[in-house]
Amino acid sequence: MDAVDARDLTKRYRRRGGAVKVAVDHVSLAAAEGEILGILGPNGAGKTTTVEMVAGVRRPDEGTVRVAGLDPFADRAVVRRVLGVQLQSGYLHGALTVRELARLYRTFYATGRDPDALVELLGLEEQRDVRYERLSGGQQQRVAIVLALVGDPRVVVLDELTTGLDPQARRQVWGVVEELRDRGVTVLLVSHLMEEVERLCDRVTLLDAGRVVAHDTPAGLVAGTGLDQRVRFRTAAPLPPGVLDAVPGVDGVEVRGDQVVVTGGGDLLQGVSTALVRAGVVATETRLERATLDDAFLALTGRPLAAGTTAEKATVR
Repeated sequence: MDAVDARDLTKRYRRRGGAVKVAVDHVSLAAAEGEILGILGPNGAGKTTTVEMVAGVRRPDEGTVRVAGLDPFADRAVVRRVLGVQLQSGYLHGALTVRELARLYRTFYATGRDPDALVELLGLEEQRDVRYERLSGGQQQRVAIVLALVGDPRVVVLDELTTGLDPQARRQVWGVVEELRDRGVTVLLVSHLMEEVERLCDRVTLLDAGRVVAHDTPAGLVAGTGLDQRVRFRTAAPLPPGVLDAVPGVDGVEVRGDQVVVTGGGDLLQGVSTALVRAGVVATETRLERATLDDAFLALTGRPLAAGTTAEKATVR
């Protein structure tokens, strides 16, 4: 039995004038015990609405949800004992301190984690006696994660959990999510950050316009699109004709002035580098560009997921 099993979830909203917008259109997803399932898509794709239906916050117009075998609507009280939720927006009492909020939420559960230890784990020890209303947006985000975890849930929904965090805090939170997986906790992770999804997620469900576009591992999604790798480099002298023609995996060679772009697959960088050395060609500014989830999303939908995130570049020294 999957820890999360959502089938044909559909949610419609009626607009002014009577028009109906389908926010989520027959979305199905499943996550196994101890798995991190990423839900990826642009703004307005239906990600938050989907996880709100999984969490029992929003009732679907069609479809069914089971969390640890339980209906989050019919079995609401029991589900609350096994499910932790951190959504994009929420309201907490601004006059309470971080410590007071963590300890208060711990009282909601018969068993759970040490609230003070969680505050420290999320890097909030110095803010433990600061009132919530005086925290920065990133600190408030980390408080929300503390409260989602304090009941020691078996399933956790994390919606854009690193929004507003600086790079150091973001990586600290990623470590917490990885610790959850190590504890056997199932995580539904909503995100639009490529690096976050590629590092944390075992599998990914891509949403666009309320529908499932694809579902696979991060590497599988990229591989399934058949996107090539690219090796770029510059040469001081013109590249001799045919030098790279016999390199395994090379699909094409394009010369743009002193810059050369080689596309292909397999161990492309190693093959190109070896061929250049044998031909006595001195290459500079060599870098390998691998297709990313954003490239895959562009190939699947015809538009980029996140502007400016199109390739992972590795500079070869």
